[in-house]
Amino acid sequence: MSTYKAINLIKHNEGKVGPELFEVVEKTVPEPADGEFLIKQTYMSLDPAMMGWMTSDTDSYIPRVELGTVMRSSGIGEVVASNNADFAVGDQVMGMFGWQEMVLTDGAGVSKVDKALQPEMALSVFALPGLTATQGLYSCGHPEAGETLVVSGAAGSVGSIVGQLAKADGLRVIGVVGTDEKANWIVNDLGFDGAVNYKTDDLGAKLNELAPEGIDVYFENTGGPIQNAVFERMNAHGRIVVCGMIADYASANPSPGPNWMRIIKKRLSIQGFTMPDHMHKAQELRAKLAPYVQNGQVKYRAHVLEGLESAMNGLTLFLTGENKGKLMVKL
Repeated sequence: MSTYKAINLIKHNEGKVGPELFEVVEKTVPEPADGEFLIKQTYMSLDPAMMGWMTSDTDSYIPRVELGTVMRSSGIGEVVASNNADFAVGDQVMGMFGWQEMVLTDGAGVSKVDKALQPEMALSVFALPGLTATQGLYSCGHPEAGETLVVSGAAGSVGSIVGQLAKADGLRVIGVVGTDEKANWIVNDLGFDGAVNYKTDDLGAKLNELAPEGIDVYFENTGGPIQNAVFERMNAHGRIVVCGMIADYASANPSPGPNWMRIIKKRLSIQGFTMPDHMHKAQELRAKLAPYVQNGQVKYRAHVLEGLESAMNGLTLFLTGENKGKLMVKL
């Protein structure tokens, strides 16, 4: 009898993320019933949002992962057995497969992926990162050529795509990162106009230098001290897109936000968003993103960990900033 490995969440995240929150279990490989098919997962995505999914919070945009169940994640894999007329053995597919080597499904929420598309690119660009960047930038940020955009977490999977899309559309783009290596990458490889290292730069002085005429769009992925520095330099009718707050995900006492007086004075629009509200637009968003990719205007890099169990330590890379590019696990 064949078995496969899965990882269950057994403790909620209360400020510390590590292997102690998880349990590796073995399961019997199932046989697909009528209408079902079996997927062998090949790559598994790790995303900052997971740290929120693992808390005990029940008042959020997506249900928490319940204790004793497989940890939630998106992934890509190959159909290895099928009793579903729409999915054949050998198809490459993408969906919310969880931290497990095999997935039995009836096809709900699963989409086919062109086999010519490498899994690393599929997860780095056309999965959650690209969808999030495209939805947030255009539907919330409303960028216009000639404006100045600042994006935090600019070397991450979402931030790097946001910056490249904005640059391709004629904006001045400044990225906020945590290392000089990441600063060099977004400027020299991705074409950003400038970079701020929030760990070593004088934030206010660097923003004054790089954005002397102020900031029109801020794409927020991290929170932390940069938030106030950018907020104080927003132009009239500026837009702030709040996508993530990684600096506060492991904090018992999140830092307070800026004073709202400037929202009135500068007539700012601030919008929080999460992709589960917009997944019905996935095909439309991919269609908008595809020409930029085909024209070579969107590059990516993947940070690949090896083996299912590497995921249990992998999430800590988001908190230390040691990940370089889209974080994923190769199974």
